[in-house]
Amino acid sequence: MYERKIPVDLDCPLRLTMSLIDSKWKSCILDELRHKPLRPSELHKLFPGATPRVLDFQLKEMVEDGLVSKTIYPELPPRSEYAITPLGTTLIPIIDSMIEWGNRNTELFERKYGKKK
Repeated sequence: MYERKIPVDLDCPLRLTMSLIDSKWKSCILDELRHKPLRPSELHKLFPGATPRVLDFQLKEMVEDGLVSKTIYPELPPRSEYAITPLGTTLIPIIDSMIEWGNRNTELFERKYGKKK
């Protein structure tokens, strides 16, 4: 498992929260899982810009942190599914606020990155 070079500041609630969703894909994964549980292959299709290795690593971290649960079904071929946990659901209002802020400030992103094609 990845070990941080700089320890997380346990006295700062903002840094603690960010330590759980600080990667490029974690908040996006939680946003998708809010609707229904998804199989790994479904998540990979939703995020073609993320390598399978990165998504799998971030899902593993989210399971360890208790934000997401993983169910492995005992069948052949084996199948697994990820679902948001009650703890993960408590982050949805934060994600919704980030989405709303992004929608209100699209001109900032257009100046910085150019218009959508």
